[in-house]
Amino acid sequence: MRNHPAVVLVAVLLSTLSLPFSLTGASVALPEIGRDLDAGLAAVQWVVNGYNATFASFMLAAGALADLFGRRRVFAVGVAIFAGSGLLGAVADSIVLLDVVRALAGVGAAAAATSASAMLAGTFQGPARARAFSVFGTTIGVGLAFGPSIAGLLIDGFGWRAVFAAPALAGLAVLALVPLLPESRQPHPGRIDWPGAVSFTGALLLLIFGFVQGPEHGWGDPPIVIAFAVALVLLVVFVRVERRRANPMFDLALLASPRFLGICLAAATTVAVLVPLLVYLPSYLTTVVGLSPGAAGATLILLTAPTLVLPLLAGALTRRVPATAVIVVSVAVVAVGAAWATVLSPGSDTGVLAGPLLTIGVGVGLSIGLLDALAIGSVAPERAATGAGMINTARLASETVAIAMVGAVLATTTAGRLTDPGFTGGLRAVLWSMAVVALVATLTVAVLVRRAGARRTEPARAPAG
Repeated sequence: MRNHPAVVLVAVLLSTLSLPFSLTGASVALPEIGRDLDAGLAAVQWVVNGYNATFASFMLAAGALADLFGRRRVFAVGVAIFAGSGLLGAVADSIVLLDVVRALAGVGAAAAATSASAMLAGTFQGPARARAFSVFGTTIGVGLAFGPSIAGLLIDGFGWRAVFAAPALAGLAVLALVPLLPESRQPHPGRIDWPGAVSFTGALLLLIFGFVQGPEHGWGDPPIVIAFAVALVLLVVFVRVERRRANPMFDLALLASPRFLGICLAAATTVAVLVPLLVYLPSYLTTVVGLSPGAAGATLILLTAPTLVLPLLAGALTRRVPATAVIVVSVAVVAVGAAWATVLSPGSDTGVLAGPLLTIGVGVGLSIGLLDALAIGSVAPERAATGAGMINTARLASETVAIAMVGAVLATTTAGRLTDPGFTGGLRAVLWSMAVVALVATLTVAVLVRRAGARRTEPARAPAG
């Protein structure tokens, strides 16, 4: 069975299913965690923000390590860190310990995710590779779509600790398969971009720290001001480092392409609406509306289920209309859904959210697979991996920052309690902001991809003289 493609596929899919579940499951558990561990809002937010921040910031560095030391080896280390952190989180008796192990889990998730996709690419060829990655994408969608409802049922039946124990046990099952997996690495791996990785990671973590701790300490508090200032300096350092490297981990030159820039903007915008809602809607539905964690998780299926079925429809649509037009429409649909969701009120039935949540889900679902295909197709074939890494980093970084910013708004409007008075008004303000941002992004993406199309169709000029 060693090196058998089916074993590789099972190991990759099982680990891949656990990663989005770890995010959405923890989101549903936040109210229970806060009450059980007697933790304030800022500390509880790190359960989600710590995981997402380290996941986003270590993605590119983890890919370089996998190329250098071997995909199976880095995959095994990543899964082991993820599973061990989950088991520690399940028995944590303090919010500090839980926050620390969640940040470690993000590091493990980054290593596992980048190595998993590389192992799939190395194991399958031709049409089989296309089918494997189709199943891979669907598995991510399943984890995202049903993570909240499964987490809600686990919390109702076993308590919040089960949300961390379940993916950890899945990780242990994956580790049992590691000896059967093939090893591979780049024949001529490049050097790890440590200055870029450190500056990017530091900037992202300090930015998240500022947004999470700002409402509690005050926005003018010296540590908060210093955190934002140093984050800005590190971002400048990161840009300078990447522009000077011959083989940067984040190729900023690709952003000079209007088409690629528009695609990255669309990807960042859709997840910046979707993921913060997955994180904070469960708390609203349980603390304000009064639903059980299981019912709150089931309600979120309206938001996530379209991501399972609509990627196929998007592929069919692109046979009749340009793919870029589908992307522009998808971002516009997300904007409409966010504006529509402002109808929520403490006394209203959850049915009023059905239309808005489905609308947002439709917008995300139409774009979720198409964006990756467009991103890879808009760069030279030899830079396909770099393009894929950049769009994934754009997604993760934008959703991480968006979660922190939304949390900062809600912490301010609720005085750090995530309940009414203040929760409904704060969430409405967040939704209106999301709608405006998505609308602006729609117009910007339309201009960028149209400009790129005009460049390609512009006739060649005759030489002078």
